[in-house]
Amino acid sequence: MRSRVTLVLAVVAVLLGGALLVPAAYARLSDGDGGGAGGGAGSVAAPAPTTPPPPTLAAAPVSVAFKGEFFSWALMDRESGTISGARNMTATSSTESMIKAWFAADYLNQLGEKAPSAAMKKNITTAIRDSNDDAANALYAAVGKSATISRMIKTCGLTDTKPGKVPGYVGWWSFTQMSPRDAVRLGDCLGDGKAAGPKWTTYLLDEMSKVRGTTAAKDQKTRSGGGRWGIIDGLPESITSQGPVSMKNGWTELNYDGNWHVNCLALTDRWSLAVMLRYPRKSGLDYGSQVCATVAAQLVTPQPGAALKVPQQPAGKL
Repeated sequence: MRSRVTLVLAVVAVLLGGALLVPAAYARLSDGDGGGAGGGAGSVAAPAPTTPPPPTLAAAPVSVAFKGEFFSWALMDRESGTISGARNMTATSSTESMIKAWFAADYLNQLGEKAPSAAMKKNITTAIRDSNDDAANALYAAVGKSATISRMIKTCGLTDTKPGKVPGYVGWWSFTQMSPRDAVRLGDCLGDGKAAGPKWTTYLLDEMSKVRGTTAAKDQKTRSGGGRWGIIDGLPESITSQGPVSMKNGWTELNYDGNWHVNCLALTDRWSLAVMLRYPRKSGLDYGSQVCATVAAQLVTPQPGAALKVPQQPAGKL
């Protein structure tokens, strides 16, 4: 009799235990510890949001109401080497002071591991930061005059560049003919170390990031001039805050054709941009600066405020 009672009690205990075990197991599943239906499915974590890439310059349509003889631009994606730009980006114009950055680079490259003299270091600084003609002429003489133009073409892989042949200006470095396509190649060459060499490239780019002076008459002298304008003015803080922007503009008001010859060149580690212009002298230097800034602003990707533009559904559709 006692054994039967024991057996019955054991069966009841098992049944009660099972009844208690089922809710406990369900509770564990609903907390996300298993793969069952119900609560387990609701515990799957949402994918972490990806950080969008920082703004940059990228190929895009450019519209400028330009009034003048020549307008062209080119942009190089320095990561891929791809060049985009205006349809006439292989057409040429005079480089003016834009080429001074090459003279400094070529001189530094020829130094190798040696340091420049105090006088030549000053020439590099003033030729780049202040676009000083006398300093540029000293560098030009030190690198073999016209030989440096040939070396630039070979070193930087330029295909559209040639010495200037304007009557009365033959042999002038400022009349070297260059296309926007070659100008961005020059910018890339200055940036990747081929121009100045491994020891001096960082120094050169730093000098180019410290270009100073505006288009104002007080900053424009007979043998030098303020050159911090143009592309840099079209870049939003979201780009300029990423790091220094190296630049070298070229600009001259010429009598022989009655035009301003204005060139803007700027680069970062991600891109190289050039805008080249010829337009009537009466329009002034500010006009050229504004055109360069306008081109740069239109190439900013994504455009400022683009994330706030919510696409609208067509009427009658959901």
